[in-house]
Amino acid sequence: MRMYDILLKKRRGFELTNDEIDFFIQGYTRGEIPDYQASAFCMAVCYSGMTENEITALTMSMANSGDMVDLTRFGNLTVDKHSTGGVGDKTSLIICPIVASLGGRVAKMSGRGLGHTGGTVDKLEAIPGYRTSMSMDEFMDQVETVGLALIGQTGNLAPADKKLYALRDVTATVDCMPLITSSIMSKKIAAGSKNIVLDVKTGSGAFMKTLDDSVELANNMVRIGKACGRNVTAVITDMDTPLGYNIGNSLEVIEAVKVLNGCQKDDLYEVSVALAAEMTSLFMNISANEAKALVEDSIESGKAISKMVEWVKAQGGDPSFIIDPDKFRTCTYKYDVIANEDGYIGAMNAEEIGKAACILGAGRITKDDKIDPEAGIILAKKKGDHFGKGDLLATLYTDKKDTLSSASEIFLGALTLSSAEPEMTPLIAKIIR
Repeated sequence: MRMYDILLKKRRGFELTNDEIDFFIQGYTRGEIPDYQASAFCMAVCYSGMTENEITALTMSMANSGDMVDLTRFGNLTVDKHSTGGVGDKTSLIICPIVASLGGRVAKMSGRGLGHTGGTVDKLEAIPGYRTSMSMDEFMDQVETVGLALIGQTGNLAPADKKLYALRDVTATVDCMPLITSSIMSKKIAAGSKNIVLDVKTGSGAFMKTLDDSVELANNMVRIGKACGRNVTAVITDMDTPLGYNIGNSLEVIEAVKVLNGCQKDDLYEVSVALAAEMTSLFMNISANEAKALVEDSIESGKAISKMVEWVKAQGGDPSFIIDPDKFRTCTYKYDVIANEDGYIGAMNAEEIGKAACILGAGRITKDDKIDPEAGIILAKKKGDHFGKGDLLATLYTDKKDTLSSASEIFLGALTLSSAEPEMTPLIAKIIR
């Protein structure tokens, strides 16, 4: 078998066999196939597309290119959630303890943030002492005893995807639907959970900017996940507006605790409950409505927040910061963004708001940038809210005083002000099962 023949076949639009796809993936992972041929493969897929069988084969081959987490000891109770990324998206901090409190087994590996989107691992590291790396034996033991462990992605989980994504990033092949689908699902398959819920964001702050693209991606991932033997549901959620009010690592932990304590019932609560209900529905094999009632009871009864305290303590974090979030440090400098006129927030560009938070220190522009855990933005008004002249729109927090001017300028530029109340879009556009 030769890579040249595989490239020629795909360029001409023919379907590749499982063996041909595996030959490419395993050979590229081992360094036997050069970048220029891998680049040609990605471009050929962009032009010729892939059948469902090809995408399934590509997903499984990338999943099998490194470590495969074996969670079979937990039976059908294992459940995972993946988000395609957004601004203020701290749902993992909320839904994981809820699901674990209901008997689910959440063995989760998450990534760090880059650019305008935040990373769950960075948020958890804002809790003093929290360990985002542990041995596989420790990881499994904690899932057994607590029901939940959340760590950073291991270096050898789907290494083919990591290598191929870096290549796609510099060859204009990132936005290719078959390659996006296999990239996301290969990591989820390798992570081992039987049940998977996909939070597919749509809008200005999401990777998928249009609802049509989000629906296409969601349908593809659900089909491929099922073809790989997993139970998969996709929830398409709005990301035109940041989720919740807090953007930034410790700020998002604080807000997650408010939701788990039942003190905040807004868009963040609604999306979190919907995702947790879908996860619970899958591992319990009950209807989404039945699962939703259990999820809401977990919050109201205090089981969810108790599970978060137990989880953080088990993973080395200081649980007193969850019991009393006022213990989190506040940044040295803050700046109030004040309205100069009356009106409504007609729209918010979530991506630009995420960029403003990054400038303040809450995120990374490059992967080597250091994050300030306390930096970020707390919104006072969101899309659809009315404000008067002199009202507070948001507060910016940073330890780098010289960033306040540029960050506030970007933040204000991300707002579309209106004299009339805007039409609101649904938080949850569609659920694909």
